[in-house]
Amino acid sequence: MSGGSVNRMIDPVTAVGLATSAFNAIKHGISVGRDIQDMSGQLAQWGKAFSDFSYAADKKINPPWYTFKGSDQETALEVFAQRKKMEKMRKEIKDFISWNYGPSAWEEVLQIEAQMRKQRKEELYRRQEIQETIIEWIVGILAGASGLGLVGGILWLIGRNQGKW
Repeated sequence: MSGGSVNRMIDPVTAVGLATSAFNAIKHGISVGRDIQDMSGQLAQWGKAFSDFSYAADKKINPPWYTFKGSDQETALEVFAQRKKMEKMRKEIKDFISWNYGPSAWEEVLQIEAQMRKQRKEELYRRQEIQETIIEWIVGILAGASGLGLVGGILWLIGRNQGKW
């Protein structure tokens, strides 16, 4: 987290929106003849959004057990449509870059993308998984304590009604 910005997990729809914005900037840059190195910021932004989308889409399809999950079919269709849009953008970026700068430029983009995925996994996704684990433990402990309290209360009422205490 630099400059006071907060890294937060985003949903697939927001990730697609961010990717679309970066994609449009990349297309514009290519159309006006900008060098691929000059567009590294937009490529990195697109790579982050693509990585965030992949992670968020997986979480949406397989959410933590303690969250409310919407309709499986609705979720699957939503993620499918968004995934197709992301794949189309990726293919267009690949075609634009390969056509204008050659196949080796696309390899460079893939390296940037891999670096973004690795960085996001080490930073943001790991932190998100730790938070989910903490929530799971807290919810589990509270559920267990509530269950023990309920059983204890029932046993106490039974004992009291039988005159044992």
